[in-house]
Amino acid sequence: MRRENAREVLTDLALWAVLAFCVLLRSDPNDGGSWWWVGTGVPLLGLAVLLCRSWPLVSLVVTVSLSAWQTPELFTASYAPAMAAFGYLSGRRTATARPALVAFGSVALGGLVLALALEDLWTWFALLITLLLVVVVPWLFGRYVRQYAQLVSTGWRLAEHMERERETAADRERLLERSRIAGDMHDSLGHDLSLIAVRAAALEVDASLGERQQLAARELRQAAADATARLRDIVGVLREDGAPAPTSPNGETVAALAERAREAGLDVTLDEGTAQAPALRPMTARAVHRVVQESLTNAAKHAPGAPVRVSLASAGSTLTVTVTSGPATGASAPGSGSPDGAPSPASGGTGLIGLDERVRLAGGTLTHGPDTDGFTVTARLPLSSDAAPVPPAPTTAGELHDARRRVRRNLLQAVTVPLAAGLALALLILGFRFWSDSRTVMERAQYDRIRVGDTRADVLTRLPRLSLDGPPSGVQPEPADAGRCEYYRAKKYETTPAYRLCFKDDRLTSKTVVTDVDNEEDRPR
Repeated sequence: MRRENAREVLTDLALWAVLAFCVLLRSDPNDGGSWWWVGTGVPLLGLAVLLCRSWPLVSLVVTVSLSAWQTPELFTASYAPAMAAFGYLSGRRTATARPALVAFGSVALGGLVLALALEDLWTWFALLITLLLVVVVPWLFGRYVRQYAQLVSTGWRLAEHMERERETAADRERLLERSRIAGDMHDSLGHDLSLIAVRAAALEVDASLGERQQLAARELRQAAADATARLRDIVGVLREDGAPAPTSPNGETVAALAERAREAGLDVTLDEGTAQAPALRPMTARAVHRVVQESLTNAAKHAPGAPVRVSLASAGSTLTVTVTSGPATGASAPGSGSPDGAPSPASGGTGLIGLDERVRLAGGTLTHGPDTDGFTVTARLPLSSDAAPVPPAPTTAGELHDARRRVRRNLLQAVTVPLAAGLALALLILGFRFWSDSRTVMERAQYDRIRVGDTRADVLTRLPRLSLDGPPSGVQPEPADAGRCEYYRAKKYETTPAYRLCFKDDRLTSKTVVTDVDNEEDRPR
């Protein structure tokens, strides 16, 4: 455990060093950097690395916030590697996708609000592209890696499960053979011993025999009775090897079982209403008892000292039995063990296999496995005999097929989601491009009403809302003393000819119709 913790610490330090180095590379003020940014970013990246194992999504939000603080377009050379790294770790270490999707949507919505405030939707498009390529794609890859690791783990677990099933089948065959032997003993020896005892009893009371002969008959009858008792002991071979005689009373309730477990040293809590469980048919009642008993035994063995919560809840025609045991808290109290008051024998996993079969034959289903609270066993049983048919026995092939299907689905998502999002984003940008092009057209009459020397505030009232991003390609450069120049289309969807208006000291200094120099010289107006 200490080696594993040391390896994790070294890995986190290496990650922080690499990400901090990317920030330090952009620290030169001549290159647009700032030591103030370094002093803020490097410690916050350290905090993100510290949180990335427990709350990886928080680390991603911290890094995205640092990058958005520098530019609303989100992409920065300093924090792009960190966003990609924490995006991957979020997908790799987060069980569900919903929190990450909510975070991505929040970033996109916040960027849209900021772009509308700045009146620059192109900034929002740049943010979406960065979010998709730098954050979402690594996150999807991390999700795929997580699912693949779960597939490998499931494969090993199912291999062990199959091995236990094979051993269980062999044990079952041995028990069946023992049952046949015991049955033969009972049919033959029991019948013969009964005849011997009856005839010996008749001789014992026969008045024609002497005292010595009657004593011999009495001894013969006693020997037959002793042989019958030994036969009863031989029938005990039907029991599992090393299994003790049952100590739980017949028809014991869940509340009584929990009380015996508490007396044995377990920390057992019954949820409110569990003690008042509805009346159950014998098959279901025994299945409920076995689910709770096996769960308490496993808790005593695998998580000594951990609290155990037992809950019975009925909804409609279904009874749900839930037993949750927390993680082990150390050595258990003296004398703690199974609910029967003795240490539970190692089951090697066969206890849950047999429990699953018992629940299945009662018409229910059993699920078990680790969760956020520890280890939970849940059984769902019908309250009536005709509530549900007996489900088929589970197969390892079906579980492995489900795991493979989840991996294929996540791989398909990792490929199709970026493509679909990129296509949607491209269509959105293309549509906005056509819309903005139609809003950068200036009518000739508007252009003619503008006079050189007008104030900028007066000219802006006669201009379109949007202008071109810069000078169209192929036109002559702007005059050196023209000031700041803006360009407007003369025709929709065509960059030339265009109207160039130059402002200096908040006054219009020149107005020109510019065209492609390969076709026509500039014509001042």
